Amino acid sequence: MKELIEAWKTVDRNKISALLSVIPGLGHLYKHHYLAGFGILTLGNLLMIFVAGLASLGTFGASLIVVPVLWFAGIALSAYMASDEHGHHPWLHVWQYHKADFFKKLKKSS
Repeated sequence: MKELIEAWKTVDRNKISALLSVIPGLGHLYKHHYLAGFGILTLGNLLMIFVAGLASLGTFGASLIVVPVLWFAGIALSAYMASDEHGHHPWLHVWQYHKADFFKKLKKSS
């Protein structure tokens, strides 16, 4: 189990976030971009379905393939390129901090 934990610490978080973007928005959530991730998961995916469906009327259905492929690729690239905010939120990782250090880091981040 210890080797698995050590291997997980060295994994490339950019590649993992791009792979998680098979469901658009999960890669952003993995990198702690919560507003973007939840926005993509809800409104972004609904908008993509609406646009693909509406455009399919004028493209004989070709947009039902092209629009989702471009959407998934764009979201995966966006998740890959996004800055990794992991560890920048001390209130999410309170088990790693002592109580005094928690408040010091909280004041520094403000």
